[in-house]
Amino acid sequence: MSVITRRALVASAAAAATAAMLPMSRHVLAQAPAPGPFVQPPLPFLEPQLAPTISTRTVTLHFGRHHAAYFAALNTLTKDTKYVAMTLEQVVVESDKETDRRIFNNAAQAWNHNLYWATFKPGGAKAPGGKLLGMINASFGSFDQMKIKLKGDTTAIFGSGWGWLAQEGDKLVVATTPGGANLLPRNTMTTLLGIDVWEHAYYLDYENRRPDHIQAVLDNIINWDVVASRLKS
Repeated sequence: MSVITRRALVASAAAAATAAMLPMSRHVLAQAPAPGPFVQPPLPFLEPQLAPTISTRTVTLHFGRHHAAYFAALNTLTKDTKYVAMTLEQVVVESDKETDRRIFNNAAQAWNHNLYWATFKPGGAKAPGGKLLGMINASFGSFDQMKIKLKGDTTAIFGSGWGWLAQEGDKLVVATTPGGANLLPRNTMTTLLGIDVWEHAYYLDYENRRPDHIQAVLDNIINWDVVASRLKS
């Protein structure tokens, strides 16, 4: 075997070994999207930027597999139905009226995650200000008390679900929903912030320490400007 051939083989093996150690990219993990009208938005940040609050691997798996799968299933389930002409929000509300929960489950989870990812900002402000802070203080007593309430109620969800900060009229409330359900069908609340406590959202980073995950999210990566922009006047 020639020296050049040996060198080529060694270089090829080294490259393969290096590639095997690198984290899988979103493009490798993402579900192939089914053709349809519902399109998963891109992340508003780079996958590593939420670390250490949420690791790169968790973001990649959560966004590229779970969130993408909801959109793929939704496009498949709604093909040739009345839902293809609706917005995602309309699909959630209308499909909640059906006995068959498959469209609702996937539409709700697609919407939940759209709001979830858009709420995060690497190195975000530690606290809100302006009208949002005023409403928090009026509704909960203080920003810290709001976080305690949201963390406590969300931690207490049995199994998978979501914790929400929402506007109801001129006050703010904390609400929770099981599974993939959200507040859209209630039609009396405006969702401001959602905390995902399905295990795929935190287990790789926090194992069964759900409260630690919730606390870290609230303390470190919330984009409070985006949360405030969702307020109804």
